[in-house]
Amino acid sequence: MYSALAKTIEKIASKKINEERKTALKPLIDFIQQKVDDKKDININFICTHNSRRSHLAQIWAQVASKYFNIPEVHCFSGGTEETALFPKVSETLINQGLTIFRISDNDNPVHAIKYSENALPIIGFSKKYDSPFNPISEFAAIMTCSQADGGCPFIAGAEKRIPITYEDPKLSDNTPEHSQVYAQRSLEIANEMFYVFSMIKN
Repeated sequence: MYSALAKTIEKIASKKINEERKTALKPLIDFIQQKVDDKKDININFICTHNSRRSHLAQIWAQVASKYFNIPEVHCFSGGTEETALFPKVSETLINQGLTIFRISDNDNPVHAIKYSENALPIIGFSKKYDSPFNPISEFAAIMTCSQADGGCPFIAGAEKRIPITYEDPKLSDNTPEHSQVYAQRSLEIANEMFYVFSMIKN
């Protein structure tokens, strides 16, 4: 992994997860562990209302964590209840935390290639609905990263398991002096929890 990213991961490793969050994360751990035991692909779709902030952060950090802990056949996706665009501050935050991101299309909803090491396949990041053809249509866990999407989508077609793991929206800090700090903290919070999840998997 990139050296700057390795430093961020060191920071993540020093943070503890409280018991309440461990309880919230356990169903995802159980889902992944069962797939590993059954030697099946692990498909995870992180879902939020606009697929612009939290769902992307969770998708990216979960994919990085799976590679860090050498858990094979993990495929992370994200989607929203509506399509918007990956919010620029998310890209900026992830670059500051050691990832490399470049645009591979330039329009109202640009497609981004996100890399955690020189030779890794990039993670593809762009806003889409959760049931987009880009995402799996069956045999996946639907992770609801915001309470609005969790409440607004009582049924996710094709999901084997639906798991609420919600985070406060960093959008609340937009146009404030705390903007950068809040996005960095939210990204690290999500990274910390995704690393905890994959650290618990017995391969």
